[in-house]
Amino acid sequence: MDNILRLIGMAKKAGQLEIGEEPVGASARARKAGLLLLAEDAASNTVRRAAHFGQAGNVLTLIVPYTKAELGMAVGRSSCAMLALTDSGFAASLAEKLAAKDPEKYGPAAARLGEKARKVLQRQREQRRHEKNLERGKKRPWTPPPKQEEKGKGASPAGKGVHPNRKKKAGTPETGWTGFRTSKL
Repeated sequence: MDNILRLIGMAKKAGQLEIGEEPVGASARARKAGLLLLAEDAASNTVRRAAHFGQAGNVLTLIVPYTKAELGMAVGRSSCAMLALTDSGFAASLAEKLAAKDPEKYGPAAARLGEKARKVLQRQREQRRHEKNLERGKKRPWTPPPKQEEKGKGASPAGKGVHPNRKKKAGTPETGWTGFRTSKL
């Protein structure tokens, strides 16, 4: 068995593979799919639907050089025309292996998926670092906000930002009035 088909089998065992038209369509529309794969002998209607799923979910669609029977054997079925890899690492690895066989056809797809997988890995690392910092109680040191200078018309001479023509509200520290009775009963 070819190493690409082995990789597809590993993705199935890892739970990162959707098999068949309905699960592939659902994962593509939910934007969980990283790569759609079609058998080379898939029907034209299947190819059209896969292209629609790819456009709906902004997912790359590739026709692989394997028949439905070969893809089916890799995933434990009699035949399979449409697959979706839901893990970006598996998708990038599979595209690289396809590009090694046919660089002109699969090279741009491998580069695009490799960059996407690199970004996903970077976000996962940042998330792990953040979670670890939260567990340890690390926080960013507090820094006071920068002071802003009052400029323009209407600034009070005291520099408190109160317009000189406005009345002060009752209950402010400047007036001392709180609105409550202070006399004894």
